[in-house]
Amino acid sequence: MNVDDIAEVVVDLFRETVTTVPEDVERALLSALEREESEISRSILKAILKNIEVAQDRSIPLCQDTGVPIVFLKVGRDVSSTEILHILEGIKKGVARATEEIPLRPNVVNPFTRENLKTNVGLGSPFVDVEIDESLEREVEIKILPKGAGSENMGALKMLTPAEGIEGIRRFVLETVAKAGGKPCPPIILGVGVGGTGDTALKLAKKALLRRIGERHPNRDVAKLERELLDDINKLGIGAMGLGGSVTALDVFIEYMGCHTASLPVGICIQCWAHRWGRRVLKI
Repeated sequence: MNVDDIAEVVVDLFRETVTTVPEDVERALLSALEREESEISRSILKAILKNIEVAQDRSIPLCQDTGVPIVFLKVGRDVSSTEILHILEGIKKGVARATEEIPLRPNVVNPFTRENLKTNVGLGSPFVDVEIDESLEREVEIKILPKGAGSENMGALKMLTPAEGIEGIRRFVLETVAKAGGKPCPPIILGVGVGGTGDTALKLAKKALLRRIGERHPNRDVAKLERELLDDINKLGIGAMGLGGSVTALDVFIEYMGCHTASLPVGICIQCWAHRWGRRVLKI
């Protein structure tokens, strides 16, 4: 595939992702509507579901904040470095085209001068994480996660002491969600990254969001903690858009990796109800 072919795939992927939510998210919102006891939150959930319907019918973004373009790229072992460079160039070109054609809101700015980059490309954007995947040969997997600021601003990192353990992780998660309240547009989906270093814990938290609602971690103990945290969060009573209710979160996902014996990093990435992400696998 050449640069233009890859750009075309990226444009189509962004168009699909920002104008629809995955089926599992819509089902989770419908389930939340059935379980919700607060009439105010029920009315908000109905409005959210209507919003999804209108956006899909008109092929327009679900939210005016179409986020910053985050891309997780898995590259097969037989893809050359030159081809990887072409893929990265195609992703940049695709993001610039998507910004104009869909359109995406030009959200990316210079952090110091606040000058808008207009195309969401430049100063490191789109933000691409590249990983070599030995299970792939001449394939490339592209996952995109357009990340809005309302939820992203509520993310958090804490370097716990090892002695704080699982209860410390639980306490930090609940404190973070309670502090966020209605700001990240609940019902939320929560990604939690445990281990590594501070930066990798936050990256793990974002990667954790790339799972289907209800898809539990393969480690039984981690899966148990995911279920427990989901129950605990929904007991906080924050509800849809923070106006009170029994459904504050649709799911909690945890990813982990090894860490230094003297540390316990925990990163939290909160996603709003508009959990927009998409995936394509390309033959190179």
